[in-house]
Amino acid sequence: MIATVIDTSLRRASGSLFGLAYGDALGKPTEFLTVAEIERRYGPAGPRELAGDPALVTDDTQMALAVAWALHDAPAFTAEAVEPLLRRHFLAWAASPDNNRAPGMTCLRACAELARGTRWQEATVADSKGCGANMRVTPIGLLDVDLDTLAGLAQLQAGLTHGHPTGLAASELTAYAVRLLRDGAAPADLPGLLTARARAQASVYRADWLGDLWQRPGVATPAEFIARGWDECLGALARLDAALAAPDDGGDPCRQTGEGWIAEEALATALLCAIRHADDPVGALARGATTAGDSDSIAALAGAFVGAAHGMAAWPADWSTRIEYADQLTTLATPHD
Repeated sequence: MIATVIDTSLRRASGSLFGLAYGDALGKPTEFLTVAEIERRYGPAGPRELAGDPALVTDDTQMALAVAWALHDAPAFTAEAVEPLLRRHFLAWAASPDNNRAPGMTCLRACAELARGTRWQEATVADSKGCGANMRVTPIGLLDVDLDTLAGLAQLQAGLTHGHPTGLAASELTAYAVRLLRDGAAPADLPGLLTARARAQASVYRADWLGDLWQRPGVATPAEFIARGWDECLGALARLDAALAAPDDGGDPCRQTGEGWIAEEALATALLCAIRHADDPVGALARGATTAGDSDSIAALAGAFVGAAHGMAAWPADWSTRIEYADQLTTLATPHD
């Protein structure tokens, strides 16, 4: 029985990491296109086949790999152990010649400050809640750690570049959603489970992970700082609930839950795609890629969610040898001592 549980967990971890990369690759060429342009190019069902050998990904997958390698190398899952490794791997990404996939300006600005040796709480872009923080958090959701550690790690990795409280909260919810699905939760149950988590964490500031990040003009307490992030996430989850309560019109999901350029919208719209197409994993990716918003990030997160639910069986068998960084994805999905 123990061996069966471990095998299932491994398959779901692989399915989630590969699913993130697959969604990223399918959404890469559709980002910045209108839905009409996407449908003219790929048909009404959107892109459902990887293009190229290898099929190239964007900075979304590259930075998820950076987080995964930091976790892989960490001697312990504490802020003191993980922060220098996140910094090292983020800076290696920033300096890499492969960092030519239209990376987000927030990540580049923060990495430039981190490279100078600036404390991360000062290097971060304090007012940014772009989806760059939660597009890369999936590896944390796949760890076998308690929920407090999961939350601390998720918020820490977000905070190095995106210092807005909504970036922190949305990253934690994204990692928690991956954890729930990996452990067998039904996709349809996620909105309620995530809403309950957001309400329970509404005033919890994780000082042991975040230090003095909360100190901003006009903010009186750590709880006041973090509450804004949870409130905005709750608003996004409420819009997700409203969208799911209505019949699916087959149109752009961004019209209901947002275009995904900011963290809480990326989470909500990716969940909408994953839940609407829970039994058609490739369809979930195609739906995320057929949007007028941040198509690669939405499809990547949808792939991480559906892959965590179904494992590698969700995906066409030949994709695993054609996706860029396949060797790293395989290594990082395997438990290590």
